[in-house]
Amino acid sequence: MEFLKGAPKTQRLELKDILGGAHRNETVQVAGMVHARQTVGGGLTFLKLRKRDGILQCTCAEGVDVSGVPEEAAVVVTGTLREEPRAPGGVELAAQAVEVLSRPAAPLPVPVPKARLNINLDTELGLRPVVLRHLRERSVFKVQECLGRAFREYLQGQGFTEVHTPKIVHAGAEGGSNIFRLDYFGRKAFLAQSPQFYKQTMVGVFERVFEVAPVFRAEKHSTARHLNEYTSLDFEMGFIDSFADVMAMETGFLQYAMELLRTEYAADGKRLGIAIPNVERIPCVRFDEVKGLAAEKYGYQIRDPYDLEPEEEHAIGRYAKEEWGSDFVFVTHYPSKKRPFYAMDDPADPRYTLSFDLLFRGVEVTTGGQRVHSYAEQVKKMEKRGMHPEEFESYLMIHKHGMPPHGGLGIGLERLTMQLCGLENVRCACLFPRDLSRLEP
Repeated sequence: MEFLKGAPKTQRLELKDILGGAHRNETVQVAGMVHARQTVGGGLTFLKLRKRDGILQCTCAEGVDVSGVPEEAAVVVTGTLREEPRAPGGVELAAQAVEVLSRPAAPLPVPVPKARLNINLDTELGLRPVVLRHLRERSVFKVQECLGRAFREYLQGQGFTEVHTPKIVHAGAEGGSNIFRLDYFGRKAFLAQSPQFYKQTMVGVFERVFEVAPVFRAEKHSTARHLNEYTSLDFEMGFIDSFADVMAMETGFLQYAMELLRTEYAADGKRLGIAIPNVERIPCVRFDEVKGLAAEKYGYQIRDPYDLEPEEEHAIGRYAKEEWGSDFVFVTHYPSKKRPFYAMDDPADPRYTLSFDLLFRGVEVTTGGQRVHSYAEQVKKMEKRGMHPEEFESYLMIHKHGMPPHGGLGIGLERLTMQLCGLENVRCACLFPRDLSRLEP
């Protein structure tokens, strides 16, 4: 019988143990995958080990037999660490022995060790389990990790509580036809389009809440910016003075995230060539105003007075960059006609709402705003839209029994990652995308 006392200690080093300058000229062990191998003159072979946090170069002299060690073999290398300015991280491991733990059954179908893959998107997505081993692909998801981590850390520092809400629901939060239906033990149910009802509910419990979780949209589209399942960064906050408080909170998150990217994720940002945006301040402009400004400057006709088409978002993003020097722009006061029933109308002009979108380099990455908190006003707005309040009894319970003024937002994590990394398709910012045609891998 044995007792476990926590995570096991190991003599094998990680890159973080090495790159700080420790263990030079010591004999150490390092485990990793053979990312690349190259034999040069004089019987010298270079093995590049892929670690969870980067690459370590190993040199194998003639006396160390690595002739049967292929790429993607799992190995443990024993050797001496020494300074080498030309190696990744400025250090290399002079191997004394290489132990093979496992071997691949077949060679890689794509050139993972190369700087760029240069394969089409369909091929890349079909081979996703191995393509993700490519260093640039890995860096995309390290940047995505940075954004998710920043969201959690920043909001926790602002007094938010993390919650986990149901993804099988009895009614859609956004309305419309873009909702996946399913049989729930003989009852009609849906996959959640948003955690909206539940995060509002939790404002009555914790005042400030957030969630990082998947949402589902049954939209029959095939564009470079849409997925049928994506990760949403949601928060909701109570006792706000106006919906500007929500925008200010998001601005603080973005400032925290960009600083984290600049410091702890610098190597991944450099590998992807990321131009970190300046988020010291973000302009806010009304929907109707900025539509007119962009149309006038770039000479096009406004076709939809109630929404922004993708081309308009691009034009507004360009306008914000040229006129205000900002990669981001908050577009506020969207028409009530295009906002959900829980969006609060502007008391000064009920045709518009106290809501916003955040555009990043010409693409919408956030939707948010202030919510209706009065029971009478929420029921009235539902009835005005031809809805049946009795179908939303559990949601309306929070309004009936008292809610503070509150608001929140949802950020599309994949879109934010796509725009930050300069990717051409949102599928490249999703580990295993789900769209009209893809259910695997």
